Amino acid sequence: MMTRLSLGSLLGAALALYAGATLAQPANSALLERGEYLTRAADCLACHVTEGGKPYAGGLPVKMPFGTLYSTNITPDNETGIGTWSDDDFVEAMQQGVGPDGKHYYPAFPYTSYTLMPREDILAIKAYLFSLEPVNQPNKENDIGFPFNQRWGIALWNLLFLDDERFEPDPEQSEQWNRGAYLVQGPGHCGECHTPRNLMQAKNGSEHLAGATIQGWNAWNITSDEQAGIGGWPDDALARYLAQGVAPGYGVAGGPMAEVVNYSLRHLTPEDIQAMVTYLKSVPASPADVIRPSAQQLASGPPTDSAYPLGQKLFAETCASCHQWDGSGRQSDYASLRGLRTLNDPQGLNLVQVILNGDALHGPNGHHLMPAFNRHFNDREVSALGNFMLSHFGSQRGELTPETIAERRNGGH
Repeated sequence: MMTRLSLGSLLGAALALYAGATLAQPANSALLERGEYLTRAADCLACHVTEGGKPYAGGLPVKMPFGTLYSTNITPDNETGIGTWSDDDFVEAMQQGVGPDGKHYYPAFPYTSYTLMPREDILAIKAYLFSLEPVNQPNKENDIGFPFNQRWGIALWNLLFLDDERFEPDPEQSEQWNRGAYLVQGPGHCGECHTPRNLMQAKNGSEHLAGATIQGWNAWNITSDEQAGIGGWPDDALARYLAQGVAPGYGVAGGPMAEVVNYSLRHLTPEDIQAMVTYLKSVPASPADVIRPSAQQLASGPPTDSAYPLGQKLFAETCASCHQWDGSGRQSDYASLRGLRTLNDPQGLNLVQVILNGDALHGPNGHHLMPAFNRHFNDREVSALGNFMLSHFGSQRGELTPETIAERRNGGH
């Protein structure tokens, strides 16, 4: 009798444990799904992968004014990744920029934005990362000279510029606005690129999202300014730009922004995209030197006279078949050149980057590629092509010279 009771009790306990495990599984799956979504919203992959490399294994060089940093391995590998990190280790790294070994991370890692994320969101990201295949890939040493290689200085920087606080909804605003504010300010860390920095490389709070130059690219003004920002964009155009990287007549994402669309924004829900639009449209307007070009009706054929004949010749031979002389783009909105700030910037920062290095956007209907011409055109030809495009599609004359192009080829701005 006792044996039967014991066996029955054991069997009942085993069945209960099995049932409990079965019931718990959906919650675990939900956590991983949420973690994957937040990992995409935080755009982690864009920095933690190299071309042809394994996802989240790191190694991407990030050029800073004081040297070159390399992103780290954040796969769950015990030896070279974060496999031995506790929950507290991960949260402290994300919110305070401090690793398990006590070393401070350079603020190129956007913990100054991630600090707004609550513990539960951060641990959902950790759960997702720990569900991935470990990659044994040692981290590269940063190439930074004295005194910037002294990490104790970052502790002082944090005292001055890190607000170790979580996002608090504004009770005066709607739920949609607050969701957008959280995504833009926190996981999306838009201000890390789009907000100017002071001499100490901290974000200038008085110019929130007013535009900045980062790694040779213009991160455009995305305040509500009608001309310099996105205030004049219809809501549906801004939503499409965020989700697909293109808004005909307003913008086409390139360079780092194209990567944000590819790795992050295109994976967000339409509701979250609309929430970001609502918030961005409310950001106080800030002026900027580069504004959208005035609307103009261009002919479908080449101009009869140009101050840049070489540039016009190169455009005819290599560009017009896709982009068209009137900038309408052939067969694809991604080839449209109308209304772009890129073509109204006398310095042509983004324009030259795209001409030299090409671009790629992953749209809902396939990939859209712009070939690189860095090996096809010399410095004189790139400057001539750039100046022609600026004068033809924009409203300002270009200031590009062969010397400028040579400098940018070598990593200068």
